[in-house]
Amino acid sequence: MAAGLPTHVVAVDELRSLIGRMFAAAGCVTEEAERVARFLVSANLAGHDSHGVIRVPRYIEWLGEGLVFAGKSISVVTETSTHAVVDGNVGLGQTIAMQAVDLGIGKAKAAGMAVIALRNSGHIGRIGDWAERAGDAGLVSIHFVNVAKSEIVAPFGGVDRRFGTNPVCIGIPGEAGKPMLLLDFATSMVAEGKVLVASNGGKPLPAGALIGPDGSLSTDPVTLYGPLESGQRNPGNGTGALRTFGDHKGSGLAFMCEILAGCFTGGGTAGPIVGKRGGITNGMLSFYMDPSHFGSQHFVREARAYADYVKEARPADPGGEVLLPGEPEARTRAIRLRDGIPLQIDTWAAIMRTAATLKVAGPA
Repeated sequence: MAAGLPTHVVAVDELRSLIGRMFAAAGCVTEEAERVARFLVSANLAGHDSHGVIRVPRYIEWLGEGLVFAGKSISVVTETSTHAVVDGNVGLGQTIAMQAVDLGIGKAKAAGMAVIALRNSGHIGRIGDWAERAGDAGLVSIHFVNVAKSEIVAPFGGVDRRFGTNPVCIGIPGEAGKPMLLLDFATSMVAEGKVLVASNGGKPLPAGALIGPDGSLSTDPVTLYGPLESGQRNPGNGTGALRTFGDHKGSGLAFMCEILAGCFTGGGTAGPIVGKRGGITNGMLSFYMDPSHFGSQHFVREARAYADYVKEARPADPGGEVLLPGEPEARTRAIRLRDGIPLQIDTWAAIMRTAATLKVAGPA
């Protein structure tokens, strides 16, 4: 979050309680409401505000419009001891993804490895949460994700929308007392949620994050959302697109996420979108591996030793340091657990407006 921008700081427990009560009022049973709140706040704790509570008004709106459903569970389409294809039935992603991940963990613990193809889930949030869940179980995990019915990213060399933001995530379990190694990034230059954050007065977008229909580069959220009127931001109202990171490299990864998480899982790709735009579903192709089944009894220790060696590289800038994947999130989590979670004023106002419609009181 950019320094100097006005924020409202909320204690972690107060924020979890508020969001949980809001989802309960929106029709979720207490257990699911608290689960959604826990994972959304977890994203904020990790510093991924784009996948945190800023999503609450949009989730509540989707629940009210029947674009996502409370109380759903995964349906197993086909499975063996080492794989499963599961359908999320457009349930809330914090429930559906957790069930799919736990299925993969159980199979990998028993057989050494597992592949889970998840389709038709509501928005599953920060993918790092799922890699951390596998890492806590001692497993290596790899995740390819797409966003069906959400063309908002232009391919390298083009201006028309063809991809979702399509995250890739790899998690390596950590030693006791040390954070796990966690790589989690969107294949777009920034996640759509970061444009949402910027549109609410948060951290500005990096140069060239967006592209207009004429090929001009932009950092203005209007390029993606159209006029920033009060209420929900809708990417369907804009004429431009997000750009992929790393030119052809990010574009190639985004394309393969569509093929693996969209076509291979059977959940569908970002487009073409036919008919009325509304809601999204996530597909996720996940691989889980238990190092102990691969003769890698010392894998975690050796991975940590190599990570420490990489971190010892001399910094390019005086006073700087080499950061390992997952290290910034671990540091941010420690700070925010202690000091509370800062939210942009517009983000907090949008949450409180939604709470008021649900007749849910905010923190004192």
